[in-house]
Amino acid sequence: MAGQVENLSHFPPTAVSYAPKASILLKRYRHELGLLLTIFVCMVITTIADKEHNYWGNPSGCAVQIIRQTSMLGIFSLGAAIVIIAGGIDLSAGAVIAFGGSICVMLMLILDRAHMEAQTQVHFWVLPVAILGTLVVGFLIGSLHVWLITVIGLPPFVATLATLVGLRSLAWSLVSNVNNNNPMISFSDSRFRYLAQSVWIPAVVFILLAVGTWVLLNCTVTGRHLYAVGGNEQAAHLSGIRTDRIKWLAYCLSAMFSSLAGVFYVADLSSVDPGSLGKGYELNAIAASVVGGCSLQGGTGSVPGAALGALFLQVVLDGIGKVIKVNSAMFEGMVVGLVLVTAVALNRPRTGGARRKLFPGVLGLVNILNLVLLAGALAAVMGPNFLGKGNDRFGANALGWIGGIGALIVLSMVRMAESRERKPAA
Repeated sequence: MAGQVENLSHFPPTAVSYAPKASILLKRYRHELGLLLTIFVCMVITTIADKEHNYWGNPSGCAVQIIRQTSMLGIFSLGAAIVIIAGGIDLSAGAVIAFGGSICVMLMLILDRAHMEAQTQVHFWVLPVAILGTLVVGFLIGSLHVWLITVIGLPPFVATLATLVGLRSLAWSLVSNVNNNNPMISFSDSRFRYLAQSVWIPAVVFILLAVGTWVLLNCTVTGRHLYAVGGNEQAAHLSGIRTDRIKWLAYCLSAMFSSLAGVFYVADLSSVDPGSLGKGYELNAIAASVVGGCSLQGGTGSVPGAALGALFLQVVLDGIGKVIKVNSAMFEGMVVGLVLVTAVALNRPRTGGARRKLFPGVLGLVNILNLVLLAGALAAVMGPNFLGKGNDRFGANALGWIGGIGALIVLSMVRMAESRERKPAA
């Protein structure tokens, strides 16, 4: 026996010490690894379904486009993730993007109106001043959110919903006032446009913000406090954490990240239109965060997960545009909503040691009917677009029946499987 113990000393120390660490890392990041696999599967499906096979024929161009759009989406998704981890919700991201982009372009117009109206390059110092002013406005918006939540006592949902509606209208009014009653400002500054139209600047900014956010959440006391406030705000307050300041940090970072994203979006578009810029992007930010593993109950989430969630969502949206050639934008909202609901459903909490059933009782039967009708409608509407012209073997009606019957079979199997689950022991 002594000889056997002695022989163990001849094994390399790494074989004993690193194996448990590897298993711990694998367990800790299994969600992120699953997301990577899902992203790969989505790209394979898009490559097969795309008639032009863009991913195969033009991989570099497709990669550049996905990286650019993922970086801009990821910037404000990081802010949404911080707020969700802290136990809040920010519905104003899209409006803050529009407001921040409008502020940036308005400052450029005010500081150098002659060059802006002549559609030429503004003075070099104007750009950093406009971007810095946009970030300051983002800080003020985040401070307003926290004041409404902590002092006035509004729920985060109501406070950020108010700014979702109000900021876009305010931006519209300000742009019209500054631009002679024209609610849209166009410009032609190649240096400003290069900020977004080059792939490396948005990517580098996103990576730097992601690394900084990861350090904040994982290597600082403030990061631990963010998780603690999201997990149980009352317990965090009783333990001495200044919860109001933690919320202030979270909402300010979210608003500043969204404002910075607004700068990139207006640079990419070479114009600002507050009525349409960033519309619906708040749902994209929340969807990317939740898909990345953030729990809407707070206290859970990671930066790698949020970044991969943004990449996954952008790959899905890019796939829709490549597979559905005509009017693909009309389906993006449905897909993002479906992704968000699916992610929340898969991460639903357990009660009493067992996961809550998806389709309990009569309510479950009614909603199986709802989902069957929804699946049939989506198959009838989207199916012909996926198949393309020349593949009219199945009409819209037939595809609707196929989708509905397929959903009925799957959901019935799920309900039957749930009914067979044993109740946990008391």
